Amino acid sequence: MDAFSHIEAERLRVADALEGVAEHQWPLQSLSVGWSNHFTLAHLVGSSQVNFPKAMRAMAASGFNFGRMVNKLNVQAAQTPSAQLVTKLRELAPSHDHPPGPAVAQLLEVVVHGEDIAYPLGVRIDHDDAALVAAANYAKKEQMFVGVRKRIAGLRLQATDLDWSAGEGALVEGPLRSLVLAMCGRNAALDALSGPGVAVLRRRV
Repeated sequence: MDAFSHIEAERLRVADALEGVAEHQWPLQSLSVGWSNHFTLAHLVGSSQVNFPKAMRAMAASGFNFGRMVNKLNVQAAQTPSAQLVTKLRELAPSHDHPPGPAVAQLLEVVVHGEDIAYPLGVRIDHDDAALVAAANYAKKEQMFVGVRKRIAGLRLQATDLDWSAGEGALVEGPLRSLVLAMCGRNAALDALSGPGVAVLRRRV
């Protein structure tokens, strides 16, 4: 499957999982620091509607400040109620629009931000194994936006549920979804991991 096929499948799987989130849970803190579950979902939906021309216009309107642009797009999307955002994510599943950069970056975004909401709530997202592996393979090389490459330097990451590993050094092992979240700086996922490298990773998250 190509990146867009994985993205479509994961958007649908995330939407399916988030259908069961109760109204009172949307204002709770997600794993994304400073963002509520609702705001994280708004970001996920908003980024699913951004293409290169729209990104350039938004950047210009934000004084070419990337952080300011992202926040403005998030705030706009967050005006929509959470239940409608879940529906919108489902509708956007087949869209090939994505921010500038490789399409697989959007796959990582769907996986991680979906888990940012679901993981602390104990909601299980039924990820496609191949999509999760593709997201992990992209994440292990990413540095500019998520800072993974430096975070996992000198460590060997080994999935215990799927055939995936990366790096050399002190071992960090556990379920791949927890590894992906820890790679992307989510401290809560470290409790699901084991091995002598966990202490090193914990200092870097």
